[in-house]
Order: sequence, then structure tokens, then C-alpha cells
Amino acid sequence: MDRKQHWEDVYRHKPEHSLSWFQPQPEISLQLIHAAGLSKTDAIMDVGAGVSRLADQLLAEGFSDLTLLDIAEPALQITRMRLGAAASRVHWIVDDVTIWKPARQYRLWHDRAVFHFLTEASDRKAYRENLQAALASGGSAILASFDLHGPERCSGLPVQRYSPESLAAELGSGFRLSRQRSEAHQTPAGRIQQFQYSMFEFRP
Repeated sequence: MDRKQHWEDVYRHKPEHSLSWFQPQPEISLQLIHAAGLSKTDAIMDVGAGVSRLADQLLAEGFSDLTLLDIAEPALQITRMRLGAAASRVHWIVDDVTIWKPARQYRLWHDRAVFHFLTEASDRKAYRENLQAALASGGSAILASFDLHGPERCSGLPVQRYSPESLAAELGSGFRLSRQRSEAHQTPAGRIQQFQYSMFEFRP
């Protein structure tokens, strides 16, 4: 089964509240976004947005240039329906982030748990190239992944675990680590998963 089919099946057959990565409130993501010093009109890209509540929060706070990208159309359909009339204020992209080519630039790139699924070097290279093309100079990138003590697999797939330092090395010299946070995420089933959140300033 290819990557797109896998994630479409996940979102078609599992209730969103049962997904291990589900968060009723994306607190650390919001804290880091607030720390990035954005204006309400700055462009934000949420990669692997899925059914995350991040878009709801950002729209409620008045951010007006929000793009959600996910490989699984069923996930974005769920989010679109939940947002109702506010969905018209969002740019929607159904694509694989390793294949998609950005048509514009963003001041902030947010990724909670996409990059750690890219276990092939070629996929990580494609992701980095798209991140570099999409992020404006001086912009911020927030990447969250399982940390070095986190699970080795998620949703039946292997993952690559990171520390902030190893993630910085993976992204390369254009990205300066500016903030980092740890999270003991409790899944809907009650298990604890160790995450790290790293924010980088992009200076190509």
C-alpha cells in the first residue's frame, strides 16, 4: 500500500478522537507560533494538518492567511466540515509534501509529526527542498516529532526519532534552532508518547 492510500484509509475508518496523535488543544504548537512574532496577515502553512484543531484556534485568533496541506483528502474534508463557514478562509492543498511544489512563500511552517515518518533519505531531501522553497527568509519552521525516547512506530509505520540537535543537523545550516519544548503526549488510549518540538529561524 502506498503512503497516500495508507493515510486515506486511516481517516476513512478510524474516528478522529481515537487517533493516537489527537489533541483537543494544540497548546505547544500555539505557544511556539505566538513566539514567532507574526502579524495576523502573515502566511502560515500547516503541513500534515489532518484533523488538527490548530486551524480552528488560529482562525479564532484572527490569522487570515492559513494554508492546510495533507496527503489524505478525507482528513481535510473532516476539518472543512468542522470549520463550517470559516473553511472559506483557508487555502486547502491535498498533496504529498515530498512531491508538492510550493507556488508561494510562508512566514511560518508548522509540522506536527509528518517529518518523522520520512525514513527514506530521498523523502527527507525532497521535504527539505520544499521547506526551503516555501519558507521566506527570516521565517520560522516548527517541527514536532517523537523524541529519542518516543515510539519507534506509529499507525503501523516506522518512524525516525529526533532530538532538537539531530533535527537541526538534518535540516542543515540554513536553519537556526531558536526554541525547543518537550511534551509527554497522552493518547486517547491513555499511553504516553514523548515528543520534541523545535522551532528554527530560516536564514538561507
